[in-house]
Amino acid sequence: MKSTKQRVVLLDLDGTLTASDPGIIASVRKIFEELNLPMPSEAALRRFIGPSIAQSLRVNHVDESLIPRGIEIYRHYYNDVDACEDPQRPGHMVPGRLCCTVFDGIPQQLKQLKSLGYRLSIASCKPEYQAVPVCEHFGIASLVDDIFGASADGSRLEKDQVIRYGFEQLGFDAQQGDQALMVGDRWTDADGAKALGLDCLGCGWGYAEGGELTEHGCYRVITEVDQLAEAVDSYFKN
Repeated sequence: MKSTKQRVVLLDLDGTLTASDPGIIASVRKIFEELNLPMPSEAALRRFIGPSIAQSLRVNHVDESLIPRGIEIYRHYYNDVDACEDPQRPGHMVPGRLCCTVFDGIPQQLKQLKSLGYRLSIASCKPEYQAVPVCEHFGIASLVDDIFGASADGSRLEKDQVIRYGFEQLGFDAQQGDQALMVGDRWTDADGAKALGLDCLGCGWGYAEGGELTEHGCYRVITEVDQLAEAVDSYFKN
C-alpha cells in the first residue's frame, strides 16, 4: 500500500481559472474569415471555449477537409500573431493567448487549497504547449503542481484523454486509495470526469449555458470564486 494517498484537484483552465473568451473568440473568427465561411453567431462563438477546436468546428458544420487548415489558422493567431487588444493594456494588441485575465480571487483560492494539502493539476483541452506559457505568463504556474493539456498532434484531445494522461504522469491509482475531483465550467469537464468515474464540481462563473452543468451530472455547482476552496475541501472530507 502507498504510504501517502494522493488527493488531486483537476482544474480546467479556460472559464474556470481564466476569463479567456476575448482571445479565443478573436482567433476563432480568423478561421471563418480566412476560410470564407459564414461567421457563427456570438452564442456559437462562445461555445468554442472548452471543447477542442476540432470538435467545435465539427459542431459548426465545417467540412472535415477544412478542419486541419482551420486549426492551423487558429493556432497562428492564438500563439504568434496579434489578434486582439490586451484587456490589461488598452491600445496594445497581443496574440489571442495573452488576451485573457485571471478571475478575481483565483490565486487566493489556489493558495488556500495548497495549504490544505491538495495536489493541484490543471487538466485542459488547450494543447499543453499553449497552456504552459499561458499559466506562466499569468502567474498560475507557480500556484499549481502540474499542467496537463492536449497533445499538439491530435492524439490527445478530449478531456477524459487529458485526465488519463495526467493520471499516468502522477502514477494515480484509485485502487491504492488515491482520490481526485474535476473542477470545471463546461459540459466537457463533467463528461470527461464521468468517463473516468470521477465527480465534477461545476463553476458557474464560466462559460456554461443555463442548466448545462447540472444536466451533464455535476454533483454541485458553485457560483462564486470564493466558494472554491471550501467546496473542494468539503468534497474530500465527506
